[in-house]
Amino acid sequence: MRYIRRVPPHSDDWSSRHSVLTTAQRTAALLNVLADESPDPTEVADVLRAYGETDPVDLTTREVSAMRTAAALLRQVFAAEHADAAAAVLNRLLRDHTGPLRLTSHGGDSPWHPHLDPDDDAPWDEWLLASSCMALAVLVWDRQRPPGKICASPGCRNVFIAQGSGPERRYCSRRCATRERVAAHRRSHAAAQPSDLT
Repeated sequence: MRYIRRVPPHSDDWSSRHSVLTTAQRTAALLNVLADESPDPTEVADVLRAYGETDPVDLTTREVSAMRTAAALLRQVFAAEHADAAAAVLNRLLRDHTGPLRLTSHGGDSPWHPHLDPDDDAPWDEWLLASSCMALAVLVWDRQRPPGKICASPGCRNVFIAQGSGPERRYCSRRCATRERVAAHRRSHAAAQPSDLT
């Protein structure tokens, strides 16, 4: 069972902590920590806390396993090459795994906001799927492109939210981008060197 967040009703940072973009970024962070073969419940809880969940966040191995299954379904949205494919995945997930749209204030402990999970005490995996689908769907709607990507670095499985109007991102981090640039430079430098034929 999931614990309900207790947030002051009109906390100044509530809307920024629960914006569509922040919710989508939380989705990516959770998908990345849940990509491990046996994710540590403490690490998953740390990600939840980093994105505004308040203690107690006590996750069992069974809850994390169910969240990992939900994360695998959501990863398909990040693998989509174009908006049509992302929308098709989201439509299937919304149809098969979420409830009807409803508003909740968690009994007056937060401002009114939308939920797609069945109730405020939904299990963590249902909450992850529902809240993530809603945020990712809004991003597809708003930007008319996939909301994120899987890192193009061959050794990395991380997902990331693609945002902004600049050049399209291919890597989850500067570290992965730099590693790939250095590798490409070394390959081109090695190819340009004359071979020793003696």
